[in-house]
Amino acid sequence: MQQEEMIKSIPSDRLQFFPIMMFAIVMGLAGLTLVYKKVSEALFLPSIIYLVMMICTTIIFFIILYFYLLKIMKHKNEVKKEFSHPIRINFFAASSISILILSMIYRNTIDPLAQIFFIVGAVFHIFFTFYTIKFWINNNLEMQHSNPAWFIPIVGNLIVPIAGKGFIDDSVLYFYFSIGIFFWIILFSIILNRIIFHNQFAPKFMPTLFILIAPPAIGFISYVKLTGNLDFFAQILFNLGLFFTILVFVMYKNFINIKFFISWWAFTFPMAAITLATVLMYELTHKGFYAILSYILMVITSVIIVLVARQTIIHMNKKEICIME
Repeated sequence: MQQEEMIKSIPSDRLQFFPIMMFAIVMGLAGLTLVYKKVSEALFLPSIIYLVMMICTTIIFFIILYFYLLKIMKHKNEVKKEFSHPIRINFFAASSISILILSMIYRNTIDPLAQIFFIVGAVFHIFFTFYTIKFWINNNLEMQHSNPAWFIPIVGNLIVPIAGKGFIDDSVLYFYFSIGIFFWIILFSIILNRIIFHNQFAPKFMPTLFILIAPPAIGFISYVKLTGNLDFFAQILFNLGLFFTILVFVMYKNFINIKFFISWWAFTFPMAAITLATVLMYELTHKGFYAILSYILMVITSVIIVLVARQTIIHMNKKEICIME
């Protein structure tokens, strides 16, 4: 009897520590799916890859959503702890970002579903944005709490104009874009101050340095989507995204010996973002360099996601995920 009771208690205990960071998995997979979609449209990649990825990503999203909703129902106190944690609170926006990217994936494939995903994602994301900023203001956060994960609720505001163009009035999209661009600059100053003048990040948060790529890369796509122009400001955004991409690869020694954490998925979406930005740059300029760079970045992003997914599966089998930290 005791053994049976212990076995029954295991799933509940694992569910109790099911982390909100799991939605970063969907961000990475959905970002790669979108890359395959755009490359198939602009650079002649077979569309079957995108369609298979679309189905797989959607299934994984609903599986993670199901388990987190189950956690909300059975372990409300644990969810409250995450929602008031100075670092984990930023990952709640990963859920709304995942929904927004799903909207972009289904765009021009199943438009009614894409619109539903957009509305739900945009509403939840603005809520998470206000709640997170309110949390920053009302709590005495310390410098060691700052890390690039703070960009997650901010960069989502730059995704809304990309997903929402044609679904809602442009004035609403400019509202989201303004929030994203303004707070990206503010937070970048804070994070750079932390990186240069204070202690190094804990090993589990080192991969979040890749998040530095996402704001300028997504900002570039969003700006072009809103204005339709490849002007001076757009060029600045794209080149900043490219600069941060090169920078994190120059710092590769900082990442190769890190023990696996679910935060490794922070590698994935920013790489998808710069790949998408490069594909868009090719569409705007028709320069062969950007076509070649798009393929290179697509391969690198795919390899990174395969490696991170493999490690995730290995550690899930070892029951080293969804445990007390």
